[in-house]
Formats: sequence, structure tokens, C-alpha cells
Amino acid sequence: MAESVELPSRLAILPFRNKVLLPGAIIRIRCTSPSSVKLVEQELWQREEKGLIGILPVRDSAESATSGTAVSSGMSGESDSHKLDSKNQQEVIHWHDRGVAARALHLSRGVEKPSGRVTYIVVLEGLCRFNVQELSTRGTYYTARITSLDMTKGELELIEQDQEFVALSRQFKATAMELISILEQVKFEASFSLKYFPALLNFLKQKTGGRTKVLLETVPIHKLADIFVASFEISFEEQLSMLDSVDVKVRLSKATELVDRHLQSIRVAEKITQKVEGQLSKSQKEFLLRQQMRAIKEELGDNDDEEDDLVALERKMQGAGMPASIWKHALRELRRLKKMQPQQPGYNSSRVYLELLADLPWEKASPELELDLKAAKERLDADHYGLLKVKQRIIEYLAVRKLKPDARGPVLCFVGPPGVGKTSLASSIAAALGRKFIRISLGGVKDEADIRGHRRTYIGSMPGRLVDGLKRVGVHNPVMLLDEIDKTGSDVRGDPASALLEVLDPEQNKTFNDHYLNVPFDLSKVIFVATANRMQPIPPPLLDRMEVIELPGYTPEEKLKIAIRHLIPRVLDQHGLSSDFLQIPEDMVKLVIQRYTREAGVRNLERNLAALARAAAVKVAEQEHRVPFAKDVQRLSSPLLDDKLAESAEVEMEVIPMGVNNHDISGAFRVASPMVVDEPMVEKVLGPPRYDDRETAERVANPGVSVGLVWTAFGGEVQFVEATAMVGKGDLHLTGQLGDVIKESAQIALTWVRARATELKLAISEETNLLEGRDIHIHFPAGAVPKDGPSAGVTLVTSLVSLFSKKRVRADTAMTGEMTLRGMVLPVGGVKDKVLAAHRYGIKRVILPERNLKDLAEVPATVLSSLEIILAKRVEDVLDQAFEGGCPWRQQSKL
Repeated sequence: MAESVELPSRLAILPFRNKVLLPGAIIRIRCTSPSSVKLVEQELWQREEKGLIGILPVRDSAESATSGTAVSSGMSGESDSHKLDSKNQQEVIHWHDRGVAARALHLSRGVEKPSGRVTYIVVLEGLCRFNVQELSTRGTYYTARITSLDMTKGELELIEQDQEFVALSRQFKATAMELISILEQVKFEASFSLKYFPALLNFLKQKTGGRTKVLLETVPIHKLADIFVASFEISFEEQLSMLDSVDVKVRLSKATELVDRHLQSIRVAEKITQKVEGQLSKSQKEFLLRQQMRAIKEELGDNDDEEDDLVALERKMQGAGMPASIWKHALRELRRLKKMQPQQPGYNSSRVYLELLADLPWEKASPELELDLKAAKERLDADHYGLLKVKQRIIEYLAVRKLKPDARGPVLCFVGPPGVGKTSLASSIAAALGRKFIRISLGGVKDEADIRGHRRTYIGSMPGRLVDGLKRVGVHNPVMLLDEIDKTGSDVRGDPASALLEVLDPEQNKTFNDHYLNVPFDLSKVIFVATANRMQPIPPPLLDRMEVIELPGYTPEEKLKIAIRHLIPRVLDQHGLSSDFLQIPEDMVKLVIQRYTREAGVRNLERNLAALARAAAVKVAEQEHRVPFAKDVQRLSSPLLDDKLAESAEVEMEVIPMGVNNHDISGAFRVASPMVVDEPMVEKVLGPPRYDDRETAERVANPGVSVGLVWTAFGGEVQFVEATAMVGKGDLHLTGQLGDVIKESAQIALTWVRARATELKLAISEETNLLEGRDIHIHFPAGAVPKDGPSAGVTLVTSLVSLFSKKRVRADTAMTGEMTLRGMVLPVGGVKDKVLAAHRYGIKRVILPERNLKDLAEVPATVLSSLEIILAKRVEDVLDQAFEGGCPWRQQSKL
């Protein structure tokens, strides 16, 4: 135990972050920060005698990234009186005005790191309290002028004669004696004591060699209070309060309170332990009674166990039709379950597993119907307008299934923008085959366990989505739609796309192994159909296992037919209306298509039609006439009521059977004439037109603007490119969330124009620099939408030539194509979607690469007939067709 020490007037200060060292306590500190290392070297390492330093508590507002860390005490080493110097931040910390002088018991130096950093490990023993008079710096660390707060020998003798002190000492010793007696018990040392009182137990064993009770008689009472409190897990505020307790009586009072609190914690823990042991004894007693009851029933012949749940589960498993190897595995699991008690941890998981094995359709299948290709074609035509190539491929697929039912056909993958009917096509395939249909959504799936399931060793494990879907559908040969297969991701939990390789491979999915099932399941009878918006995100090995069928966007004419045949009847039915209430003429549908929707699919068109139906529903529901509920209310003329009510009848309500002249039910709301949607109603409900045929002409009214065609996940789109010049140093600025490929295309276009400035009559001589004294800024509008790809090359060249020649590009012309430095126009993808987008926007002329001529065969003839397709082999061909009045180089342009 520390003896009374005479302290010097000034001590080096080591900060103790959010912790307090009390006299008599021993701590082990690792010093890593520059200031703490400097303090240890100068104050402790270089001195032969045991040096003294001051440990001062500090309170900070945030954790420091550069402070030293404490071993086993949570202490942080480096701080400042006001701010902590750090590479990353400066933080305000607060010094406490009292600390504890400490003596180094052990000091070791770590191996110097390549960066030059050195680590010291210091074991310190707290000696006595001191008060800080003044804090100052000495190099990189702090020193303080202090005054000792330790009692002198005379003061200690005087306080020992105080009756109040004597009483507090006896109370503290009694409480501490009881705590030590409990800690010496074996069962509490093994469980509770080692968790909450490790410091106290180690101290007692080291100092007294097991004679712990002698400690209370040999150590001064005021120091013993600090030792006990230092061994407890208490808050920083309570530690500071103990440090500030200079008065011995106050210190003893607080220490007694803390010891008593921890004593009560031990007593509560003992009660809980006894209660748990009592519950275990009760469970064992119940188990023995159940065994005796079962034996008595067997002797009496009164055995009702055959009807219990496990017997019912076994019967269900027997009727599931499992293969022999799997049935053997299931029986082994069932025998294990019968030996378990319901209270055991693994009982529920084993039971759920066996119930899944019993519920899976091992043999149950949808009946194989005789395929009627004519009926299937009529079903496809009734459900989907257009899509002739897609429907023809589906008919071919069904024809092969008819001739060879067990044929392993390809996995069809419908790729196209949203709203073109990919999911409904899969449903139509299921209906044509007479099979059940199930949809598995893969959008956002990042965990391989969603496909293969979790292993049963994990808590909360469950089968994968495929096995769970087969359980829900109840047959092993459904049509399974893998929706949004392009939107799977991958992270540390695995790659779902790689797991799908086994699922979609007909040579492997016969023995698909779900991690939860842990037995093979045959997926070869399942007809898989996938959908995606884009092919690019799908991994090539997975894409190789599928046959891609692209679904392009619809033309305005096709949208009109779809709206008349499908959308309007469905919208009216969803809103409780009919053609007797609301009529939407074809010209109004055309108006909505042209001015309110520009999309590849028909989802926005359906939303707008639904908005018109809601407006009509409000007016119909607000009609003044209602079905009469009493005879004093004005009677409404209705054939149904006239036939069924007498003139003097008094009724409150009439119940009309469903299915009997249902149209008469809505007769109470019948209006004199149906509501016909006109242009003022469209603008009132849908607002001002979102699109205008004059948009393109207005945007290319100034030189420097050209019209391009791009492909997105939502189909083709029209992309404007704007270029302008300003005073500068010849730099090129690009904006609009552009990717690296499109930035390179812009640089290539500018280089090509500068290299041919004289040929294009944009410069007087070859020595003229187009960028001398000015910068070029190219912007792709809709800056919030990311853009990338090489197909904007010719559009960029046209925009730059228009800017330099001060000549406008034709407003009825759009273009697409990649270019080279030599001026060649290279083919691009997505030609069909781009041409359809130009048709939707009212473009009349489209410039395409010459090598994309073969792709025009997929464009509907009605679209091609309304467009002038211009094929370009070189950039000069594009420029010759893009400007009004011909090429801009035909006129001299002066700079």
C-alpha cells in the first residue's frame, strides 16, 4: 500500500480522459501520442529513481483520433487545456482542478516502428490527491503547480478520535466485510464476481494471499475506501465525486453507499439464480411425470398418441411422395424430433423443417392439357396488341412443347422498357399451357441466401425464394417468372446472379440444392421466364443461359389501339363506371398520348385515363338524385323499383340479389346523357400540356443546338445538345452528369472540327485557331439524369459546327451515331427504340449510320412511312443533311 509521500511543488501532468485514478489504485497505460511519449521519456525513462507524475481527469466533447489509448482502463492519453491539436479536428476539453500524484511501478519501451513512433507501457500507482494552482506547458506536454491535499500525521490522529468518524468506519468495515465474504464463495467468484469486481478480486488475492479479511485491519480506513471504490464499475461523475471528497468522513460515507449498492446487486443476482434453478427442477419433474403417464397408458391400452401432432405430421410426410433417399433422411429427422421435448431449443426448428418437406410438391403437378395453338394465339392477341414478333416466338415455343412435352426448351427473357407487357406475357404463357403461375421478384436482391436459402445452423433460417414459391403454388411444374432479373446486386453475402446459374441450367437444376432443405430438389419441370429492363447489368454467363426477346416501345397508333381495347374498359371498371357514364373519344386519347405522355410503355397513359375517370366519378357521385330510403323522400323513377314496390309500400331498404340485372343497380345514379371528355376537361383534369410539337423548333432556334437520339432503360429518348462560346483560354467545359465515354466523344468532335476548320469554311487559314481567346461549353440538358455512351458523336459535331458557323440546325432532324477522328460514322445500338422515340416527338427526318440499315427491318412500317431515314457514312454526310439550306461551309464564315 502506498506510504505518505512528500510531493514537489510542480508535477508533469498526464491527462486521464473521462476516467479517474484514485489513491491506492494501480493502472496500466499505453502511451502512443507524441506528447505522452515525450512526458514519459523526460520524466520517467531518463530518471533512475521512480519518478512522480500527476494524473489529471479531463472531460472532452468528442473522441480524439490521435490520443493515446489505455489498456484495461479506457484512458486516453493526449489532450490540451483548451484545444486538442489534431490533423483532422480541434476539440474543446475541460481539465478538472484536482488530480492524483502517481508513482511509476513498471516501465517498458516498445519496438520503434518504421514511421519513428515509439510506444511506452507504464504501470502507475496512485499516491495522494493534489489541487492544481496553475497549469502551464513544458515543450509538448503540460506541468502544473500543485498543493497536496493529503492529511498530515497529526490531522489523521485527530480525526481518528472523532466519534462520527469512528461510527462511519465501523459501518464501512461491516459492509465491506459482508461483500468480501460473499465474493470468497466459489459460485459467485466464477460467475458474478469476475464479471463485475475483477479489480477488487485481483487486489485481494495479490495483497493478502487469500486472507482477505485481514485487509480491513491492516490498511488505513481512508485509503481502503479509495481502493474499494476504484474496483467498482461506476460512472465518471461518481468517480469525480469520490476524487473531490477531500473530507475523510464524506469519503467514507460515499464509499459505504457504493459498497452497499453493489452488495444489493449480488443479492438480487443470487435470487435470480435460485429462481432459475427452481424452474429447471420443475421442468425435470414434469418430464418424469410425462414418462410415467406414458407408461401407465401403455399398460392400460389407452394409447391416444396416434392422433397427436407428430403422428399427423408423419402421415402428411408419407403422402408427400418424397424420393426414397429423401424419405430416409426425413424419417431420421422425425425420429430425432420424437426423442426431443417441446421445451428443447431445437424442437421448433426441426418441426418447421419437417413440415416444409411435407408441404413441398415432390410429385404433385398441374395436369398436362392438350395444347391448342389456335386458342393460345387468340389469347395472346386478346391480351396484347402488336408485338407480332414476340407473340410468334411464344407460339413457336408452345408448338415445340406440344410435340415434345418433356423438351428442355430455352429460358425466355423478355427485355424492354417498363409498361410494355413483359409480366403479362409470362402470365399468358401459363394460361396457354394450363399451368399455375408464380412470380418471384428479384429486384434489389443482394443475398445469395434469397436464392439458395439459409443453412439451418443459423437462427431464423428459411428456405430460398424458389423453394418457398413452389411450396405456395403447390405443384412442381409451374410457370415461374423471375421478375427484374437485371436488378440483382452482390455484396459480402454472395452473388444471387451466380446462384441463378444452377437454377436456369437444365443440366444442373434436376438436383437443385437449397441450403435450408439440404436435399436435392428437381426444378427441371419448372418453366422459367425472366424479365429485365436492360441486358447490360446481367452477367454474361447468366445471359448465355437465356434467350433474349426484346420488346420495343409502342408507337402512338399502337397506344391508341391499346387504350381503346384494354385500358379504357379496365379503368372504367376499376372506378365503378361504364360507357353509360363516361365516354373518351379517340381524338381525346390521341391528345393525351401526344401532349401528356412520351414513354415507351402505356403506364403513364393509363394513369392519365384513370385521372379522367376519377373526375367523372366525382360528378356522377354528386348527382342530386339518390335511391329513396323512406316514403316521405322524393321518389326516384326506376324500372326496378316500379316493378317491385307498391304505391303504398313502406320500406326502409330493398335488397337486390347480385347477378340479377346488375346494370339496374347503378340506375339510381344514371344521368340524362353520358359525360364526353373534351379538350377543356382534359386540360382541367390533367393540367396544361406537358409536351408540345413546337418544343424542338423552339430549342434549336439558336445556333449551337442539335437534336440527338439516345437509348435508356425506359426506351428511346430525344436528347438536345447545346454548345456556346465565351471569352476564355481555349478550354472545353462539359456539363450534364456525363460519363467518361461521352466526354471522350466530345473531345473527339472538337478535335475533328478544329482539324477541318478551313475545309468547313470556319476559319480563313489553317493557322487560325478556333479556340483562341474563347472557351467552349457543351451542355446536355436534364442535368439530373446521368448520361454516357458513344452514340452522341455526330450530334456533338453538328452542334459545334452550328456554333462556329452561326447557322441553325434543322428542327425536324434528329441524329445518332458514333464517330472516329477520321470522320467515319460507326453503327450504334438501340436503333429501333431511337426511331420510335423520334416518331413520338414528331421528328420528320432521322440520320442514322449507314451500317445500321439492317436494323430498320425491325421498325414498324407505319413508323418508317412517316419518317425520312437518311443514312450517313461520314460526318460530312451528316452535316450536309443537318442544316437548312445545305452545308454551312458553302458560305464564308469570318472570325
